[in-house]
Order: sequence, then C-alpha cells, then structure tokens
Amino acid sequence: MRRTWPIIAVSSVSESLAWYQALFGQPLAAPAHDHFGMIRDEDETVLLCLHAWGEHDHSSLFSPERGRPGNGLILFFRVPDYDEVLTRALSLVNVLEAETQVNPGTGTREFAIRDPDGYSVMISSLT
Repeated sequence: MRRTWPIIAVSSVSESLAWYQALFGQPLAAPAHDHFGMIRDEDETVLLCLHAWGEHDHSSLFSPERGRPGNGLILFFRVPDYDEVLTRALSLVNVLEAETQVNPGTGTREFAIRDPDGYSVMISSLT
C-alpha cells in the first residue's frame, strides 16, 4: 500500500501539534523535534507532518514571506467521530470557514476551519 505524508510549514511545531491533537481528540504529546512533528492515527498511520519554516533547505518551506501558507491547499480529513470533532473544532476557532453541510459529491457532512497558520482544514464524516 502507498501512503502520502503531507508536510506543511508552521510557525510553531509544538503549538500546531497540540492544536491538531486537540482537534482529533488525541492525547497531547510533544513533537519528536523542535522543527518537526507528526499527527498519527490510532494505527500509527501518518496523517500530517508539521515542519518549522526555514529549517533545512526545502525550497517550498524556506519562509512564509516567499508564499502564503496554505495557498491552494486544503487539508481534507475524513473522520469517524464527526460530531465530536465539530465540538472540539468550535472550541479551537472563533468561526467556521464553511458551516456544516452535506457534500453532494460524497453525501457526507462536512465543515471547514483554519488552523493557527491559516491552512484550510476540511473535516468530513467518514460515513
């Protein structure tokens, strides 16, 4: 099986890691490094990697001044505990980017928020 490991650049790996862990109801844990952390599912599948801006020589992660964080990117997560994630999301953000609706393509409920770095995060019900 092939898997992707999406990597986004963030201003604070530890703060972003805590935010995503709170969103997905995961136990809070420190990142592996100051400059890199991973959000993993219960089965250890990597869902998202968080990389500090400017660390190493990755051209697309060099600095936020060279491009707008999240431009053209939607982090799309399908979750089995949609209602619980929605409740946690409402405690993390002041406003939903897109209110709860049924996606006509998938037939599932979804909503959108922005993470602390401005990335668009879409949450969709797994069923």
